[in-house]
Amino acid sequence: MTLAIIKKISVFFLFCLSFLVHFMYSIFPNDFFIVFFPVNESIWEHMKIIYTTILIYGGLEYFIIRYFKIPIHNYLFSLFVTSFIGIPIYLILFSPFFTRGFHNLSIHLIILFVTYMICSYISYFILTKKNILYHDWICIFFIIVGYIIFGYLTYHPLKNDLFFDSKAEKYGIHDYIIMNEKREHFVL
Repeated sequence: MTLAIIKKISVFFLFCLSFLVHFMYSIFPNDFFIVFFPVNESIWEHMKIIYTTILIYGGLEYFIIRYFKIPIHNYLFSLFVTSFIGIPIYLILFSPFFTRGFHNLSIHLIILFVTYMICSYISYFILTKKNILYHDWICIFFIIVGYIIFGYLTYHPLKNDLFFDSKAEKYGIHDYIIMNEKREHFVL
């Protein structure tokens, strides 16, 4: 097994894992999962799917690569770059459809798959380069910063289309918490 084959197969695993990541907060609604998994159907919250899926699968992929004794370099840098770069790649590919009002699940899924293909290629490129002079702790720090930004913007979303859940007509998590508290208070 070669790194190229593993990276080609990883696109399908990333795509399938995305479905689980999409529904994790619905299955286990708690304050911890708010940071890692989408809490509504806004575009911004769905960027957590790309970010978290790449990081979760990246951890699994590391053991697969080690199992086959494939030499790699820059593992954490690859995770850092692909998890962050996946977000703008998806948004760039999705924006022409979004601005024209095309909200089709098939389009979302195709764009997600293409995003994972591009990210896997970028990851392959980084893993096969000689050591890049970035310390692993810096990469870990910025991955954590990414989740801090996700968490903050889940609780304090900007009031624009990127953060708007058009299905529920709400922003962020507070609107859902307030809505559920009102519903529970009304029932009592």
